[in-house]
Amino acid sequence: MAVSDPTAREMRTYGNWRQPTSPGLMGLGSVGTAMLLGGLVVVVMVVMVGGPLKGFVTAAVLGGVMLAVLTKDKHGKNLISRTGARAAWWQSRSRGTHLYRSGPLGRALWGTYQLPGLAAPTRLSEHTDSYGRPFALLYTPATGSYSVVFGTEPDGASLVDQEQIDVWVAGWGHWLANLGDEPGLEAASVTIETAPDSGTRLRREVEMNLDPNAPPFARAMLEEAVARYPLGSSTVKAFVSVTFTAAARVGGKRRTVEEMGRELASRLPAMTQTLQATGAGAAHPLSAQELCETVRIAYDPASASLIDEAHAAGEIPELSWPDVGPTAHEAAWDGYRHDSAYSVTWSMTAAPRGTVQSGVLARFLAPHREIARKRVTLLYRPIDAARAAALVETDLRAAEFRQTSTTKPAARDVLAVRAAAATAAEEASGAGLVNFGLLVTATVMDRRQEADARAAIDSLSATARLRLRPVYGSQDSAFAAALPLGLVLSKHIKVPAELRDKL
Repeated sequence: MAVSDPTAREMRTYGNWRQPTSPGLMGLGSVGTAMLLGGLVVVVMVVMVGGPLKGFVTAAVLGGVMLAVLTKDKHGKNLISRTGARAAWWQSRSRGTHLYRSGPLGRALWGTYQLPGLAAPTRLSEHTDSYGRPFALLYTPATGSYSVVFGTEPDGASLVDQEQIDVWVAGWGHWLANLGDEPGLEAASVTIETAPDSGTRLRREVEMNLDPNAPPFARAMLEEAVARYPLGSSTVKAFVSVTFTAAARVGGKRRTVEEMGRELASRLPAMTQTLQATGAGAAHPLSAQELCETVRIAYDPASASLIDEAHAAGEIPELSWPDVGPTAHEAAWDGYRHDSAYSVTWSMTAAPRGTVQSGVLARFLAPHREIARKRVTLLYRPIDAARAAALVETDLRAAEFRQTSTTKPAARDVLAVRAAAATAAEEASGAGLVNFGLLVTATVMDRRQEADARAAIDSLSATARLRLRPVYGSQDSAFAAALPLGLVLSKHIKVPAELRDKL
């Protein structure tokens, strides 16, 4: 005889992630449909002017172009985008821009170890917030944006009640929804980095608290723990980056570094307090020294032990922003060699389908024995309430158009209408709308471990129900974007993402 437990609660699930679509014919978007109709008009005109033969040739060319647009792989990349990426990579190799040499013997005229690629023009300054805490302000002139990085100490979900986890998830959703209401904020990112522990911090803590009059047996146990504990242990670091636009309003004058520093000084304490309600733990803005150390270790992991030993000795490594870049790097089609390590970066092409639980990314974020350093970065682009309402309604109309464009709609089109309607209803009730993406960087110290790292990421992505694709031809840019620098990728591409999605 079964007895029901009235205190049992149903496990919360999350889902309904949608990529906005545009209406079109034959699986095309609005831009692709316009190209098709315009091409048919051109074919008719060619037949009328030049005859049937020239019209047939024009129709064959149009059919080839449309076939290239419609031919997509499992990641949603059509033949045109893949061919364009390969051509851009060949052009980059012919110009030698995939190679970088810095320092006194490098190609840079000023002889420093400047960051390469997207992060090259960034400028770093340090200010003090209203709590008296120093914070690093990163300015990117190419996009006219300022970034601030927070360091957090996540509490983790081990030995935590499910009710508390649900509260943290709700707090995180509330924090993301409020990003759209934050004045001037245009992007945010969360970086979870796992790396091997050198044991320096443990040794320093034990030495500072060791009693010289302790029994020999107790001293021997502590010394053995200090010697053996770091073997196989890992550290987990979390960073939250927020990016603000330099202009206070559309068409307004760009604010200087001093003006932006004074404005953010009064806003950062409130942002750190709201982060603590999401389970992020004690959040604090990173100083310029801390940000320099983080970026330097990312490009040269071998320097991590030296920096830890310097801090253990009570010294502060002298690092400046022009000297945190790699000595040399070489970007390959599917990999990235930088100083003492080799890295591969993947991007998410499809979010988990269906519903998932709050711990779906637990194994994906945890340290892995086959990967020396792993960096998972979630990229967020908040949408203000004025645009969100129009966006969800347009997406709903596009889904309904695809369903009604045929007498026998596919099951996926029917489900898409339901999902779009649910999104529109949630937005109308006050929910926020956020575009998001994900980058994963796996770093190994030996190139021979690359295959094992790739296999590990493929296995971890399956457990997280994510679809990942290596960032072919742009490994160096993707590596920089996965760092806690607040780079806005959509502002660095020549073809707007909105136009590509409408093909």
